[in-house]
Amino acid sequence: MYIIGITGASGPVIGVRLVEELLRSGKEVASVVTPAAWGIVGHEMGPGGKRYSSMRELLGERGSAHGLGLLREYAHDDMFAPPASGSFKFDALVVAPCSMKTLAGIATGCADTLIGRAADVALKEGRRCILVPRETPLNLIHLENLLKAKKAGADILVPVPGFYTRPRTVDDVVDFIVGKILNLLGIEHELFRPWGTEQ
Repeated sequence: MYIIGITGASGPVIGVRLVEELLRSGKEVASVVTPAAWGIVGHEMGPGGKRYSSMRELLGERGSAHGLGLLREYAHDDMFAPPASGSFKFDALVVAPCSMKTLAGIATGCADTLIGRAADVALKEGRRCILVPRETPLNLIHLENLLKAKKAGADILVPVPGFYTRPRTVDDVVDFIVGKILNLLGIEHELFRPWGTEQ
């Protein structure tokens, strides 16, 4: 089971593409999307700014309805959901994108949302926790929070494109970032060719 948190920062397409790829790979996924993230999903991904309220609806519109039987969805404030407990077994948590507010909560142990609590659980139980921070430039508070999260055991994957793959579209850039996340999770993919392979 992979928990994917999508928070209120630009770039929710990264989290959505990750959910698509995990489901396509036959992995169980639990998605947690904050209200602010749903607003940004509508602005950045919805035709005409359409508002969505569920991952199933969004994936269906994107033509990615395969694997929906493996998808669970939890409300961001549902502190009784399974990912809030250390006794619930999950392989990894990925927060993509990770807003600076969510980062601050994770770095300080303020687990007042389901994403924050799932991160707290992942870190205390020694499970993989990948944060994909989406902010630039970074101020000192951001940098210190990233360092705290890293010292606590989180992986920090800044969504920086790799131009050696010669991306031609925004989708190519997004797929590169999602591929890097999948690499950390140890999941095979074909989103980009590794360096050194034939182009």
